[in-house]
Amino acid sequence: MRNICMTVSYNGASYHGFQTQPQKITIQQQLEQALYQLTFEEIKVTASGRTDAGVHARGQVFNFQTGSQIPIERWCMAMNSRLPDDIVVWEARVVPDDFHARRSAKRKTYRYTMRCGKYPDLFKQNTEFHHPTPLDITAMQDALSCFVGEHDFTSFCSSRSSAESHVRTIFEARLECEPMEPHLQSYAIHIYLTGSGFLYNMVRIIVGTLIEVGEGKRSPSSIRDVLSAKDRALAGPTAMAHGLMLWEVFYGKVAPNA
Repeated sequence: MRNICMTVSYNGASYHGFQTQPQKITIQQQLEQALYQLTFEEIKVTASGRTDAGVHARGQVFNFQTGSQIPIERWCMAMNSRLPDDIVVWEARVVPDDFHARRSAKRKTYRYTMRCGKYPDLFKQNTEFHHPTPLDITAMQDALSCFVGEHDFTSFCSSRSSAESHVRTIFEARLECEPMEPHLQSYAIHIYLTGSGFLYNMVRIIVGTLIEVGEGKRSPSSIRDVLSAKDRALAGPTAMAHGLMLWEVFYGKVAPNA
């Protein structure tokens, strides 16, 4: 048996998230179906984490055990020929037997993209949230810095979270702006969050709160008070799923995509 690790990108617009669900089409279901067509083995994949319905991934990582002797350099092409066009496996490697895509992960980066200005980009509507009015970028950057460090993120996770602890560490939080698109009179804003782990809806609630800061509805300094309160009702709304992307997963020496 070999332990194979793969890195996959997907557009989540047509899927009910990553994890298999009864009577719903998911990324995991598509991957396992392709693996069965390839190996005739009933394989269950383990991912670095779940993504919700409508959420995308640039660098989702998963692993699985297989008895197949297909050479490792042929796996990506073989998988992609059996996957829908909106799912692409772009790296495969044999990893140690104790490698586990979720438990071995050291940190993850998520990116949230919004288009700020008059018109949306027709060709990116599935991957950008459109905000039609101007936002105060400087205030949003100041607020974003409040999230760096170890905090209890109870205020910034869904009440449906089943995690035993809501303490997480954010190693880096940054905001990048693309140049104005003159014909659209709008520009893209990317928010990157790199952390030890993320709670259910955590990134989307952080972004929803940052948007309120950008709109002038709350001050950047208020973020620290919201964190301290540990009360979901005090944070902003949950941002739309389609702007969110799992950007990268880091594993140290065995990082498949570092």
